[in-house]
Amino acid sequence: MIINNESAQLNMSERIAIETGICRGESFKKIAKRISRHPTTVSHEVKANRTCIKGHFYLGNNCKFVKRCSRTGLCNSACPYSCRSCKGHNCNEICDHYVSSECTRYLKPPYVCNNCPDKKLCCKTKYIYSAKYADAAVTRRRSESRIGIRITDEQFREMDELITKYVKKGQPLTHIYAEHEKELPVCLRSIYNYIDAGDMTIKNIDLRRKTGYRKRKGKKSQTGSLQAYREGRTYEEFQKNAKHSLIYEYESVEMDTVLGRKGSGKRLLTMIFRKNSVMLLFLLPDGTADSVKSVFNYLEFGLGIETFRRLFPVILTDNGSEFKRPIELEYNDDLMPRTSIYYCDPMASWQKSRIEKNHEFIRYVIPKGVSMNGFTDEDITLLMNHINSVKRPSLGNKAPYELIADDDEDMHELMYLLEMDLIPADEVHLDPSLFKSK
Repeated sequence: MIINNESAQLNMSERIAIETGICRGESFKKIAKRISRHPTTVSHEVKANRTCIKGHFYLGNNCKFVKRCSRTGLCNSACPYSCRSCKGHNCNEICDHYVSSECTRYLKPPYVCNNCPDKKLCCKTKYIYSAKYADAAVTRRRSESRIGIRITDEQFREMDELITKYVKKGQPLTHIYAEHEKELPVCLRSIYNYIDAGDMTIKNIDLRRKTGYRKRKGKKSQTGSLQAYREGRTYEEFQKNAKHSLIYEYESVEMDTVLGRKGSGKRLLTMIFRKNSVMLLFLLPDGTADSVKSVFNYLEFGLGIETFRRLFPVILTDNGSEFKRPIELEYNDDLMPRTSIYYCDPMASWQKSRIEKNHEFIRYVIPKGVSMNGFTDEDITLLMNHINSVKRPSLGNKAPYELIADDDEDMHELMYLLEMDLIPADEVHLDPSLFKSK
């Protein structure tokens, strides 16, 4: 067997070969021979970059005896409620009768469930190796840089006209560069440098975001008793669970609301998938918990509870009054579990940074202080499609919609339900004139 390129990083084609080999039931040795790598390289790649998909258990408890368990008071308190559904304590850690029902096949080669015959019907925690997700995870961990080049006056004039045209339409500079990279003779950083130097028609004032981050203040210690709705659902608990399951890092969903004018009136419920940055927008008639619950019920009814569970296994949100009835969101009207809710610390919006940053796209079109009472569901769907069609450097110069795999049936079912469609790159419009009739 000839081994070469061991000093080089695995590329996408090699990862696809690894995924294909695993799905065919081939050994690491056979896969390694095909891509001219050492078997330990393949083994390490699979274990380091596999994706954990958290299982769905009765009451969220993976104990073998949970369905017939009636134990109470394991925490040495006078609590009369059943320990198996307690959110304040994990009964699995303190119960001497606990027996895990989790599958342990992933502890042995091939360390994933791609080729498992029981995968489709299995509701236990699974590990999947996906070439796309593995490559994306490695790319995020690798720093990239570009070097600019000298250009002629003619090249500079053409570049200036192209960029000015689309900036005036409200498109972010990163989106323009992602779509027209082959037409531009310099890197994105060089374009910013030309703008800073005042050499181009557009100026810094034409760019929506020239960011200067202030140093974060230290986290204040929380005093007093923990509010009841946050018990067992704090950000600390979220991080603790993330150490044991990648689903909290890659498959979780961040949730928030965006106001129009202060006070009563319509507002937006926003959700963003961490795995692909697709953001969902829903127009709420008000800021009540019932309005948020109605969106959850609509999604569950349209998708089915199993698809809902796979798409929204874990939701991270803030402490707004509209989210303070977690039981009604975590369980449907038939008391069937459908998701798990966790709360960021007070005044710590950076803990759900993806959705906070994505809100800036909404403000390009609906500035702060503008009432949303005149908008319709069709308007918000249009805005959602334009936002999710913006190409971004953090996504490999892809738009969120473009990261949805062809075989991701759950996401495609959601797109059909919410009428989500990719907007052609040059037609993306992100300023208030998007709603010409408003």
